[in-house]
Amino acid sequence: MVQLKNVIESPCGLRFMLDELELQSGFARRWLLDSPMMTRAEEIDACYSVLRRFVEFVDQVDNTYINTLCHKLCGLKDIRTTIKNLKQGAVLDDIELFEVKHLAILAADVARLLGQHGMDGVVEIPVLDEVITILDPDGMKIATFYIYDSYCDQLRDLRVQMRQHPEQQDELLLQASELEEDVRKDLSRQLHPFATAIEQAQLALARIDVNLAKAMQMRQLGLAFPVVSQDGTSRYAAMFHPQVKAALAAQGKEFQPVDMEFGQQPTLITGANMGGKTVVLKTLTLCQWLFQFGFGIPAATAQIAVRDEIYFCIGDEQSVEKGLSSFAAEMKNIDAVIKASRENKKLLALIDEPARTTNPTEGSALVTALLRVLAGKDMSLVMTTHYDIEPGQARCLRVRGLENGTMDYRLVEVQDGEVPHEALNIAQSLGIDSEWINTARALLESSSQ
Repeated sequence: MVQLKNVIESPCGLRFMLDELELQSGFARRWLLDSPMMTRAEEIDACYSVLRRFVEFVDQVDNTYINTLCHKLCGLKDIRTTIKNLKQGAVLDDIELFEVKHLAILAADVARLLGQHGMDGVVEIPVLDEVITILDPDGMKIATFYIYDSYCDQLRDLRVQMRQHPEQQDELLLQASELEEDVRKDLSRQLHPFATAIEQAQLALARIDVNLAKAMQMRQLGLAFPVVSQDGTSRYAAMFHPQVKAALAAQGKEFQPVDMEFGQQPTLITGANMGGKTVVLKTLTLCQWLFQFGFGIPAATAQIAVRDEIYFCIGDEQSVEKGLSSFAAEMKNIDAVIKASRENKKLLALIDEPARTTNPTEGSALVTALLRVLAGKDMSLVMTTHYDIEPGQARCLRVRGLENGTMDYRLVEVQDGEVPHEALNIAQSLGIDSEWINTARALLESSSQ
């Protein structure tokens, strides 16, 4: 089972999306990181149905109301150990009893705030009124805990005597401590039947925190709701990478969105260096993870096929710990894709310029062979390359490239896998030393004659 925490450091930019998520509680963050990747369309649809209600909620209410709800959710603490002790029949101490009371009051407050705007039942919060009554016998509705006099008349009388007869303090204090422990035992006994409901309330508040944060992120970053693809083809209109877009915006530049479609037929993307091929792969990978963990998608529209496993092979993956070179590490990762393709699973593999670190002759052969080996498998493959290869059954896309001194990152369909020769033009546009560029041009011209 793949959990979000297992893939959060993927070089596709998933960490950026989590860091930009305005979660209010540490428990909600841990719950999100522990959440499993969804692999059923019904589960994904249900997840987005809840998120859609939260987006509508964020759109309808004013910021003051949102801030009030966020402030409440800041009080959500991780009390799983306390709940475990309660389930096992342990006697809770004062701190644990406080934690239970605080959670019960918090759950009631959040349910009330959401209910005022028709959000009751979107995330089911167990009613813990009986828990509040047990731990708040004086009806003060204050999230503090104390062994109240109301719990025991004998304890109340002892406390009066302690104040009136300080000379008997030690003896009376011992008697009071024994009575207080009896109260804790009785309270724990009364609370035991509610242990599961208390646990469910904690998880419900975490879900609310996460969905509220996702909804606000969708509005802040301009993300879209995806549709589950029914035909195995993923389609994106105006897809963008939020982290790259933010970095460009900081430089006063704009990100150029890309349209993309791919299905069972292998897709090969070619283009010159600096042509945005790697960014396309990173964005596709990011979108797939976001989709299967229930986030908004960075695109104008998105129709995405559900996958059982996602593989992203990119860049210099040298492993010092394993004693592997860049080439060896890359080969191992791609080998895992090939082996997985022979199992009865629906895969998505995104491979960035395989065999880039070996010589062009063998590199071209490896890339061509990889396309042939994976063609016809029950999987989606999107691969970039800087080699001129025979694409076979693959669909070929090419970055438009340098036009009138400006890079156009849009993708166009072409009939072959030939890589455009634009490196010198791009280098020249960057203001690179003219002697170096002109010498290279002369060498190319002489070799072609």
